[in-house]
Amino acid sequence: MTATTAETRPRSWREAWRNPSLKLQRVLAMVLLLCQGGITVTGSLVRVTGSGLGCNTWPLCHEGSLVPVAGAAPWIHQAIEFGNRTLTFVVAASAALVLLAVIRARRRKEITTLAWVSLLGVVLQAVIGGISVLLDLRWWSVAVHFLPSMVLVFVAAMLYMRIAEPDEASPTRRYPTSAQTWTLIAAAALCVVLITGTMVTGSGPHSGDSGVGMEGRLQMDTRVLAYVHAVCMYLYLIATIITTVLLRNSGAPEDALRTSYVLIALILVQWAIGVTQFRLGVPRWTIPAHIAMSSAVVAFSSFLFAHGKRRLPTLV
Repeated sequence: MTATTAETRPRSWREAWRNPSLKLQRVLAMVLLLCQGGITVTGSLVRVTGSGLGCNTWPLCHEGSLVPVAGAAPWIHQAIEFGNRTLTFVVAASAALVLLAVIRARRRKEITTLAWVSLLGVVLQAVIGGISVLLDLRWWSVAVHFLPSMVLVFVAAMLYMRIAEPDEASPTRRYPTSAQTWTLIAAAALCVVLITGTMVTGSGPHSGDSGVGMEGRLQMDTRVLAYVHAVCMYLYLIATIITTVLLRNSGAPEDALRTSYVLIALILVQWAIGVTQFRLGVPRWTIPAHIAMSSAVVAFSSFLFAHGKRRLPTLV
């Protein structure tokens, strides 16, 4: 019988963790990215089902109890809020695994820094979420809880891209400075879109808990805020289209062009969801879809920015 060589023998998990492969690092980074985006969706489910105070204190669920208590609140609200809190540990675990993998693989400082930011960001988000509960879900505290999640999605997407690059290679600019400048302009426009989006939500009908009502809500006209939010979205779309035109005219790499095309498509889908929300009076089912698309748009914005300067050759 022919002995299996060390090169072809499948590695055990213990061996894999001694020196994590590039493939393992990227898989873990993708899991982290999906978790960062996914927890924003479960957070929106908490909001639209009125479960925000299903657990009415933090870090405990109820005074004197880490877990839900029968009769303290409707069981479905407790289950949804407690489930969302529990998912925080899943996100933290995925961030910790990515950090461990890149440290063991002795990756460059840029990558380990992004991994640390991801892990510490999850911890910070848990604290902010707890504060928003203690403040009875005031609109601005909920906005402050949501916006860092988008930053963490951006960081996770950037981490996924950077892990693919060889540490020993030098960064190479892959498309003109003008196109890179417009990616920054588009990113700034996206930030404004996200901020105005939280204001629309903060003035809208979904307070996060039926017991809160409109107390602590943003006292501004939701319709006017929706128009402002839409204008910001159109500016973001225009900036992204200009970026794509510049990439196309400059003969940018095909992977960067594909990313910009997908990003434009995602923005248009997000626009369609937003218009549907506006015309139907913000039905509950549209909000998780809108939040999910926000994470997708942010991730691909990060991908597009990352394509501007990379270490070659890369694994795409």
